[in-house]
Amino acid sequence: MPYREGRSFRRAARLYRGHNEERRRAYPALMAVLAMVVAAGLVLVLVPQARTLLSSSSSPADHCVGPTATASATTGPAVTAPASAAGGGVPAAASSERPPPSPIVDPTSAPTAPATAPAGPSPSASPAASPGPSPNASPAASPGPSPSASPAASPGPSPSVSPSAPASAPATPCPSPSPSASVPGPPPAANMNCDIIVPAKPLTARGLSTPWQLTGPDGRSPEASGCTEANASSLGAFVQATILNRSTGALSVYEPLVITQGTSPAVAPVVPKLPRNSIVTIDVGFNGTDLTQVGATRRALRQGSCVDGLHGSVFGQVSFCNGTRFFRVARRLEARGKLVVPSAGTSTVNGKPCPTTRDFSIVDQDPSDNVTTTYLLTPSGQTAQNNARNMGALPGATQISNGSDNALLDVFVDPALGCKPLEAPDLSAGGAMGTSQALDELSAAKSQAAPVALVPENDEMVAVNNEFSAAKTNLYRSSVGQPALSRANNAVDSPAKFCQNMVNIQSVFLNDNEAALTPGRSPVPAVGDNLFTFMANRLSMSFDNLSCGSYGLKNPVTVTLDGSGAATGATLDTTQQTANPNPPPGWHHRMGRHDHKLMNPSGE
Repeated sequence: MPYREGRSFRRAARLYRGHNEERRRAYPALMAVLAMVVAAGLVLVLVPQARTLLSSSSSPADHCVGPTATASATTGPAVTAPASAAGGGVPAAASSERPPPSPIVDPTSAPTAPATAPAGPSPSASPAASPGPSPNASPAASPGPSPSASPAASPGPSPSVSPSAPASAPATPCPSPSPSASVPGPPPAANMNCDIIVPAKPLTARGLSTPWQLTGPDGRSPEASGCTEANASSLGAFVQATILNRSTGALSVYEPLVITQGTSPAVAPVVPKLPRNSIVTIDVGFNGTDLTQVGATRRALRQGSCVDGLHGSVFGQVSFCNGTRFFRVARRLEARGKLVVPSAGTSTVNGKPCPTTRDFSIVDQDPSDNVTTTYLLTPSGQTAQNNARNMGALPGATQISNGSDNALLDVFVDPALGCKPLEAPDLSAGGAMGTSQALDELSAAKSQAAPVALVPENDEMVAVNNEFSAAKTNLYRSSVGQPALSRANNAVDSPAKFCQNMVNIQSVFLNDNEAALTPGRSPVPAVGDNLFTFMANRLSMSFDNLSCGSYGLKNPVTVTLDGSGAATGATLDTTQQTANPNPPPGWHHRMGRHDHKLMNPSGE
């Protein structure tokens, strides 16, 4: 035992001595590393300060202030400007934080919600950038305020504004160290496409009263894409339902509300009381280029039998839910005498049959598109159904609408000719009488005499990959109650024959009714300064959009335009023409809706 104790003691002593020696050997190395770290830190801190002192003492531009150096010229703490938002102002978090993008707003649109952030470029602006938004854009070149711009660089207030130097020594922007910043880049193209979120079970009373939601495409936010109802004239979406009671044949309409995703209705939508044995069709209109349906749930689109095109090729501005089935039931009930659709009547102005949406005297390149729905828009960017109760509750609200061939007929042409559109009780407006796209189609099917204008294959809404598509044309037609392509209706509505009938019939109609149409107000003053010049210019545009000249036809309209391109006068050649059904070799139909207001001038 003593031996073992002694051995253990000696072993412990050796370990203790070795440990101390290792510590003594490691200590100088650690101290050397620490010294190097401290020296490097001093260099990093002192060198920039030395450069600043040397630059300020030797440079003649003593008052030059860099875009991010406003804090160094202050005499007191920075003042943070509050950011404006719908429903209340929220202070900006910090000057270095990127503000959310502002919505794209048409200056001619209805009053919009206050922007949640300045409309200028990004916070890291440099002094000589292009006018388009860019991560390195210059505060001096941008019309909007930049969160980190100096007070002299922007005409508007900045979210982080520092008290400036005295007026006798104004700060001037420093030249950009980046040579590329002085070269303006191309401005970004304005977005013209949006998504619309379809609620679950959209054909039920609960589904109809659940707001549809407008949002940006490809996962973009409404603000980043401009897809807001506050931007209605450019990218607004509108929804309209028509209800048929299968037991009685009674018709009614309802206008489901569209809101901007992330907002709430200004007033909760009316929950309609639907007849027990009813069938519903829903039509969707859009003021942009392409609107794509997205289900709020995995089954929402299937529950509503909703379609926005064929196999990923969208129609564009329009889409539908349950239209094919609705019109099939309507035709069956009409054949049995249960549904009675009144005649469109006779014009009290010219004594001729009142026009319908299938009348060549008023159609354009894409007949029966968009809806007659209107909403109320509040200054905060919220929407509400347009009815008497909501108008009283929202005194500051304005009306927004869909650019629509149906609205052109119901709101403008019919009153000018002493005609009345087919109407039904509006369940979203306390039973007041209202119109709808589906009602117009029922009226046209009942009253339109030959030749009947149906959606043609050269309507770009029914093209697939810039080519004619019989399948997509038939899908569109069935959704609005029109017959499928056939040899019989192709004799009137083939691409060449549609152009021929539109030119021959509409030129005579406009020429003969100029006196009746001229006093009428223009749906879009940018297209024509009154109803007559608007419709004449619209016919001229449709001739070009359908490439009617390729069938050997001549544009029958000669318009006089003002400096902004609006028609102020028009003359029409009523000479009857014959189309060549075979376009010249190498000709390819022009497809692609690039600008809604030019391609579909029926409204904004």
